[in-house]
Amino acid sequence: MTLRTDIYPADRVTLREVGLRDGLQLAKALPSTDAKIDWLTQEAAAGVRHYEVGSFLPAGRFPQFADVRQMIETAQALDLHSAALTLNERGAEAALASGVREMVCVVSATEDHSRANMRRSRAAAVDLVADIVAMRDAQAPDKLVNAGIAMALGCSLSGDVDPAEVLRLAEACLEAGADIVGLADTVGYAGPRAVGALCAGMEKLCGDRPFIIHLHDTRGMGVANVAAALDNGARVIDASLGGLGGCPFAPGATGNVVFEDVVFLAESMGFRTGIDLEKLTDVRRIAEEAMPGEAFHGALHRAGPPVNATWQAAPAA
Repeated sequence: MTLRTDIYPADRVTLREVGLRDGLQLAKALPSTDAKIDWLTQEAAAGVRHYEVGSFLPAGRFPQFADVRQMIETAQALDLHSAALTLNERGAEAALASGVREMVCVVSATEDHSRANMRRSRAAAVDLVADIVAMRDAQAPDKLVNAGIAMALGCSLSGDVDPAEVLRLAEACLEAGADIVGLADTVGYAGPRAVGALCAGMEKLCGDRPFIIHLHDTRGMGVANVAAALDNGARVIDASLGGLGGCPFAPGATGNVVFEDVVFLAESMGFRTGIDLEKLTDVRRIAEEAMPGEAFHGALHRAGPPVNATWQAAPAA
């Protein structure tokens, strides 16, 4: 399947808001469905078009995603590109029966994390990607299959990860039929040099096909790592409103890189996002009021955009 260029165009940066999925994985105060719909609606009005809206996981164990179908329906009504996590065959069947536009699979870069996160080996996880692709082809060929490689830049369970092994797994996922592959620094292990080098390798592997980079700010490297990724061919960036999120199966994990800060960074590097930073402030307020006690982050929120300054750079080549 050829990835539709209108979904992830290669000539511009696409920012994927993962706050409604990854951002809620570790949250203690969960927003109501109405608050989540308000969040999604207002963020769409600010110009954000791509979202992970939840996970197809058992509602009894993951109540924050019990309303995933309502979130998908809301995204449909707003003509947004929606994605949801599908960790197994049951989740894939549910996703195929829904209106979600993108099914997100996970392949871990290390065996330890793969067993902890999915109770499968890495090879079995790649096989699952192929199985979900076959299900998609038979039942809903318009949907995308996204294979995200967790712990791609270092693992808190296993330590350093060989970049060559990550690229091998990425190639295996593409060969299994994934439309797009993502690389996740799941626990904020890496710095800009490692991120840039791995993204350069992915650009060479993927050619004209875009890839996703998913970064965490565990050690304060989030925005610097996004800049390194953009400098080395990444054009699809994950981030979450207020830096919410983290992996429940990754000791030491903290929130994603802050969405608002990434918008500011991309614009300052000359990549037009089409997102209104002022309106994002109002969206953040909705989330903060709906999740009392949760930690929200972000330098842009504290300082605001520069006043009386032309901070936007010339459009990137």
